[in-house]
Amino acid sequence: MADDYLVRIGKLIRDARQHRGWTQSQLAEALNTSQSAVNRIERGNQNISLEMIARIGEALDSEIVSLGYAGPMHLRVVGGRRLSGSIDVKTSKNACVALLCASLLNKGRTVLRRVARIEEVYRLLEVLNSIGVRTRWINDGHDLEIVPPAELDMEAIDAQAAIRTRSIIMFLGPLLHRMDRFNLPYAGGCDLGTRTIEPHMIALRRFGLDVAATEGLYHAEVARDVVPDRPIVLTERGDTVTENALLAAARSDCTTVIRNASSNYMVQDLCFFLEALGVKVEGIGTTTLTVHGVPTIDVDVDYSPSEDPVEAMSLLAAAVVTESELTVNRVPIEFLEIELAVLEEMGLDHDRTAEYFADNGRTRLIDLTVRPSKLEAPIDKIHPMPFPGLNIDNVPFFAAIAAAAQGKTLIHDWVYDNRAIYLTDLNRLGGRLQLLDPHRVLVEGPTRWRAAEMMCPPALRPAVVVLLAMMAAEGTSVLRNVYVINRGYEELAERLNSVGAQIETFRDI
Repeated sequence: MADDYLVRIGKLIRDARQHRGWTQSQLAEALNTSQSAVNRIERGNQNISLEMIARIGEALDSEIVSLGYAGPMHLRVVGGRRLSGSIDVKTSKNACVALLCASLLNKGRTVLRRVARIEEVYRLLEVLNSIGVRTRWINDGHDLEIVPPAELDMEAIDAQAAIRTRSIIMFLGPLLHRMDRFNLPYAGGCDLGTRTIEPHMIALRRFGLDVAATEGLYHAEVARDVVPDRPIVLTERGDTVTENALLAAARSDCTTVIRNASSNYMVQDLCFFLEALGVKVEGIGTTTLTVHGVPTIDVDVDYSPSEDPVEAMSLLAAAVVTESELTVNRVPIEFLEIELAVLEEMGLDHDRTAEYFADNGRTRLIDLTVRPSKLEAPIDKIHPMPFPGLNIDNVPFFAAIAAAAQGKTLIHDWVYDNRAIYLTDLNRLGGRLQLLDPHRVLVEGPTRWRAAEMMCPPALRPAVVVLLAMMAAEGTSVLRNVYVINRGYEELAERLNSVGAQIETFRDI
C-alpha cells in the first residue's frame, strides 16, 4: 500500500512538472538535488518526506498534497448536463486584492464588504497578518475588517505566502510612505510567461522609490525629498501598474497626474475607495488620472467593491458551452459591453434587465439571461484591448465559445507570452484548436466534447475554460490540481452545482 501511494504521488509530481513545462533537470536544480533523484520520485521508487513534497509543491507552484484543511484538490465532473435557474456574480477578485493593499495607506479601521473568499485573498491576508495587520471576518464571514498596527514588522513577512501571489507587488506603493527601507519577496502568481515589473519601477521612482532585486527579494529604499514634478506617463497601460502609481500618489503631499492609466474595473474600484479615504481623484474611467494626495490618512472607512466582470463572463460562457438557459445576476455591464456586442454578432440569444447600481453606488449592473443559441464564428479575430476594449482576461472564454460555434475563429492573445498555448488543452476534450504561434490560436467548431482526465493548466482563466468544456462533455472527466482556480473563484464548483452542474471535489491523499 505504501508503494502504491508513492506511485500516485510520483504521478502527481510528474504531471505538475510537465504542465509547468519543466524538465526533470530543471526541477532537480530548483530542489538542489539530482535529476536521477527526481526520476526515482516520479516513478514511485523513492521514499519522500512531507518536507520534500512541500518543497516540490512550492517549486512548481502546485498543491501536491493538502494537509490540515479540507480544501479541494481535484474536480470530478459529470458532463452533458444542462444548467438552469439563476446565479449571482461575486465581488471582483482583482478589486479586492487591490483594496487589501490599499488598506495599508490607512491608519484607521477599514471594512470591506462581501470580500471574495479566494486563495489570492487568503495569501494576502497571511502576508498582512505576518507584518502585524489585524484582520478578521465579520458578519457571518461575509465582510472583512482590517486594522493596521502603528508600525509594520517587515522582518516577519510571510515569504511563502508572498511568493504565491503577484499582488504583493502592489505593497510597494503604500509601503514607500511608511518606511525608508524595506524588503519584499519576488512576486509570483499565474504562469503567464515573462511579466516585467519595470513599468512599476519607472512610475514609482518618481516618488523616490529605488528598488534592487537580488536573492529573491526586492530591496527598496525611499528618498523622502523626491516628488513628481511633472505628469507620470506609464510605459504600459497595465492595471497593477496604474494601481501602484495611485497608491503612491494617494499619500504624497502634492497633486499627481498619471497618464496612459488603465481605466479598467479594478482601477475604478480603487479610485472609489481612495475617495472614501479622503483622496480626491479626477478623471476616473479615463486614461488621465489626477490625484490630490493627502500626507496622512486616519479614518474609519466602509467600502463595497463591485462585482467581477470576468466571473460574469465565466458564467455566461458556462451557459453557452452547455447549451443552457441561465440567468446571471449582478453583471457589471459597462465592463462587458464589447464582449456582449461580439456575442450578439455571433448569434447569442439573450435578454437583459434595466441597469441598476452596485453597492458602491457607482458601477452599473444588469441581470442577464442567456438561452441556447446557434452561434456562428465571428468575421473578425478575437483580441483584447485596454478598457473599454475586450477584457484581456475574457479572451480565453472565447476559445470555448468559439469551439461551440460554426466555423473558424482566430484568437489573438497578444498580451501574455504563453497563455494561448494552454488553450490547446481543449484538444484533449475533443476541441479542434491549432496553435499558429505562442499568441494565436485558430479554433474550429462546432465541437463534440468528450470526457478526459487531465492536469489543470497553471493559468487561472484557461483552467476555468477547461472546466467549462468538461461540463459540456458527455461522461465523467477529472481535472487535477485545481489550486489555481481557487485563487480566483469562490466555491465555483459548489455554485455551478446549484444551477445544475455535477462537480465533485476530492483528494487523492
